[in-house]
Amino acid sequence: MGSKWRKAKLALGLNMCLYVPPTDVEQRDSSSPSPARLFSRSSHGSTTPTPSSSGLRLPTSPDSNNKRTCAICLTAMKTGQGQAIFMAECSHSFHFHCIASNVKHGNQICPVCRAKWKEIPFQRSVSDVTRGKPRMSALGWPQDDAWMTVLRRLPPARTDANRHISSHYQANEPAIFDDDEDLDPQQETAEGNASTKDAGDVNSVRTVEVFTYTEVSAVPKSVSYDNFTILIHLKAPLTSGRQNRNLNHAESPQSSQDSRTPVDLVTVLDVSGSMSGTKLALLKRAMGFVIQNLGPSDRLSVIAFSSTARRHFPLRRMTETGKLEALQAVNSLVSSGGTNIAEGLRKGFKVMVDRKWKNPVCSIILLSDGQDTYTISGTSTTRPQADYKSLLPASTSIHRNGSTGFRIPVHAFGFGSDHDAASMHSISEISGGTFSFIEAEGVIQDAFAQCIGGLLSVVVQELQVKVECLHPRLEIGSIQAGSYKSSIMANAIMGFVDVGDLYAEEERDFLVTVNIPVDGTSDEMSLLKVSCTYRDPMTKGMMTLEEASQVKIQRPEITRTQVVSMEVDKQRNRLRAAEAMAEARAAAENGDLARAVSVLESCGKALSETASTRAGDRLCIALCAELKEMQERMASQRAYETSGRAYILSGLSSHSWQRATARGDSTDSTNLMQAYQTPSMADMVTQSQTMVFGTPSSQRKLRQTMSFPAARPRPR
Repeated sequence: MGSKWRKAKLALGLNMCLYVPPTDVEQRDSSSPSPARLFSRSSHGSTTPTPSSSGLRLPTSPDSNNKRTCAICLTAMKTGQGQAIFMAECSHSFHFHCIASNVKHGNQICPVCRAKWKEIPFQRSVSDVTRGKPRMSALGWPQDDAWMTVLRRLPPARTDANRHISSHYQANEPAIFDDDEDLDPQQETAEGNASTKDAGDVNSVRTVEVFTYTEVSAVPKSVSYDNFTILIHLKAPLTSGRQNRNLNHAESPQSSQDSRTPVDLVTVLDVSGSMSGTKLALLKRAMGFVIQNLGPSDRLSVIAFSSTARRHFPLRRMTETGKLEALQAVNSLVSSGGTNIAEGLRKGFKVMVDRKWKNPVCSIILLSDGQDTYTISGTSTTRPQADYKSLLPASTSIHRNGSTGFRIPVHAFGFGSDHDAASMHSISEISGGTFSFIEAEGVIQDAFAQCIGGLLSVVVQELQVKVECLHPRLEIGSIQAGSYKSSIMANAIMGFVDVGDLYAEEERDFLVTVNIPVDGTSDEMSLLKVSCTYRDPMTKGMMTLEEASQVKIQRPEITRTQVVSMEVDKQRNRLRAAEAMAEARAAAENGDLARAVSVLESCGKALSETASTRAGDRLCIALCAELKEMQERMASQRAYETSGRAYILSGLSSHSWQRATARGDSTDSTNLMQAYQTPSMADMVTQSQTMVFGTPSSQRKLRQTMSFPAARPRPR
């Protein structure tokens, strides 16, 4: 990225400076006046002043510095804690990252004495980057991506009458959020080219694959078979960018942006008092990662809520300038007050509803670490029978393009042990999003990375699957589709599943049961015809796959002992495990933890005896491990309240939508729980874990991404 983007990283507060007390010699040598004092520690512990426009002077009273508190964050400023300390020309001191955020929004007045400053803190990137391995400082940070602390004169105010930016310091918000930035005109050209390229090409890379598997391959002519199970397996196509990489074609960043569908993303962030300190710092860093990975055609808006909610950043394209402004808005967030999730959501949906322009993909990310103290009363232990739909504004009932069944999904993230997992899960479930449980604070960036890895790879929209009986005496008994809306016609010969959006290479599995009658007229029976319709978000055209798959079985006079399909068996196991989780959760909410543990234990034992588990199927092994983990988190009421409820709800969300969620303290694709993580998600998580703004993570180990299922037998 350009120099503007490098400068923008300063808004994340990633300075690597340390304040150190002066020596007697340094005090004598530093007698010249200076408007600011800021120092960094070298590899040998010596004190090295950083460049300044007006010289430097060491503080003369080191003992008093240890007792100071930052007037912005109200935390102590002590030596040796890895935090830079800035002393202004009025002699008041602050944490450098706190005051840097303050002045980047044009605030030139001291927060303590209200004196107007002539000089402000600023950071610029190191320009003398050496080739090869990054140069490491004594603190273990690569200097090639760190930032030199400098001071600069205040620049003249830049005004742009044609560009309205809502800042943290703006007094009023508009009544209608129709000030969203126009869509990228280049995107229209890219979509037009994609439409021309893919027109009439039903075999293009953007075609959904449909496979079917029968419970057994044959049923005797003289035998009827009730609840005969058929598995319908869907797989979304690759993104154009990933296909180019697979074919070893070079791809520029711009072409990568052009090859995917642009997104409108609204982040609704909790900045209540409980988010202070490390939590807010990690949230800002995670948001920095999100902003960094959005493209110039994507648009972002930032809503923050505590006792009330406020739009801190309107819906803007993430150009280089847009990213800079978004980072400034994020870094201006401060924590205080209570938790009003409902108000935050209402404002987030208002941004979506009021926007004049619409990107093809839209979503809301909601993060909170507390309970909604303004909408729902009671505690987690004395939980009232509240209707959690009240947390969603009335506008959530609207669907994309006015159609039925396609909503603006809210991907909710419960942060820590004190959030209201039940309400967060309910919000995501109603809106068609997922619920993730971020147990370890350090995983927040990875959790966001996994989410946007999916959102930035949508290749299918408004997908609907249709199932039709082909035999005149055949009837559909049930369609097991988890949280997806399914319906069966009154005559039971036709059924539908509304799937909605699919990420690149994402898979879906649905079980359909039919009642097979006695039939001696033929050696083969046609059971079902599976077809689907969906919208290609790049071309905006509707695709129809007629007779994508026909399901047939053999009808011999007699059959030998048959082996049940492994594919069908493991999907039965998935649904059985999800049902056990829901039952255990209901028992736990009623205070019967013993029954909850018993339900999970019985299900785990039953799954371990199935053919697919005995054959070593990884999904089934993962389900057994997950059930055992849930038992441990229900060992006591305290354990359940602290993490058990959130863990089990995130598991239910993942299995019911067949989509990856963060659970506990990991989003690692090598974790057996991540059965639904797509390659695009895994790539983004890997990027998060290995590129923490130039700092490799030493705490997380990466291994090859595993996909579930790893391989499928030839469909029948």
